[in-house]
Amino acid sequence: MAELIYYCGTMDSGKSTLALQTAHNHHSRGRSGVIFTNKDRAGVGVLSSRLGLSSPAIEVNQGMDLHKHVIDRLSAGDRIDYIICDEAQFYERGQIEQLAKIVDGLGIDVNAFGILTDFQTLLFPGSARLIELADRVHALQVEALCWCGSRATHNARTKGGVMVVEGEQVVVGDVTQGAEIAYEVLCRRHHMRQVTARASRAGHTSLEPLPFNE
Repeated sequence: MAELIYYCGTMDSGKSTLALQTAHNHHSRGRSGVIFTNKDRAGVGVLSSRLGLSSPAIEVNQGMDLHKHVIDRLSAGDRIDYIICDEAQFYERGQIEQLAKIVDGLGIDVNAFGILTDFQTLLFPGSARLIELADRVHALQVEALCWCGSRATHNARTKGGVMVVEGEQVVVGDVTQGAEIAYEVLCRRHHMRQVTARASRAGHTSLEPLPFNE
């Protein structure tokens, strides 16, 4: 039975590396597949890893019908044994439903890779729909680390090294330090306190309790 599987984690947890490795494993066994991506850091139509690996991919644009794309490829005589979907958090809810339709109607395995929550700790629409529909959801085994050494569980957006908590849900950036708009993975404690690595080096830490409302 074909399955829709979602592999998820924070930024810096190796999801794109695993997506590329999964595609390589299939290809090395003589299987043919399709690789989709959306808003990869390397540009349009590329699936890239921070380790320096990359592969051509099909960019998933707004309103694109993934089920129709696969049907058209099959009708043209292409063989499709598997589908890899990177940056799946950015896909539309309807596109996730199309992936489920591909699995159930065409019997093709779909492996999706993405980030669960945004910089405000809210689920991305694509990730939410994947959790609702996937046959299996796997947390990535490579644990990203907060600057304090604890397991990183949240993604923080920074501007000029300072954490920001408002703005558009999707703003493309990277974990490269020094970039104007960048991302940093933090443990929940330091995400709630808005203490980034830069703030820690500057001594802006606090031992006061977290500011929960009574």
